[in-house]
Amino acid sequence: MNFLIINGPNLNLLGTREKSIYGEVSFETYFEQLQVLYSKIKLEYYQSNIEGELINELHRVGFSYDGIVLNAGAYTHTSLALADAISAVNTPVVEVHISNVHKRECVRHSTMIGKACLGTISGFGMDSYRLGIEGLLNYCDKR
Repeated sequence: MNFLIINGPNLNLLGTREKSIYGEVSFETYFEQLQVLYSKIKLEYYQSNIEGELINELHRVGFSYDGIVLNAGAYTHTSLALADAISAVNTPVVEVHISNVHKRECVRHSTMIGKACLGTISGFGMDSYRLGIEGLLNYCDKR
C-alpha cells in the first residue's frame, strides 16, 4: 500500500510556529514515528505553501496511490481548486487538522474541501495524522 501525507501552507513551521496550538514537534520528527508505526506500508510526505503545487501533487498520486492524508492548512477554508482536484482523482483523501478548527476563528469552521474527502479528523494534535491513516486503512480493507 502507498499512502501520501500532504501538508499545505505554513505547516513546514510545525514545532516552531504557534506552539500553544500546534505543539513543539516538527512534522519531520513526527513523520519518522509514523514510518516506524506503519512500516508495512509505503508512507510518503509532501509539503508546499503553494496551492498549485498541492494540486499537482494530488494529480500525480491521485490515480495510483491507495490513500492521501491532507492537511490543506488555510486552503481548507478557501480553495475550490483543491476541492475540485480531490474530486477529480480516484484515490480516497482524508482531511486532517491538528487543532480543533471549530474552537478557532469563525472562518475556520467551514471547509471547502471536506465534501470531496472521505472524512475529516480535527483536534487531536499530531495524532490526527495517525487517525487519518487508520481511517484510510479501514476503508481500504473494506473495499
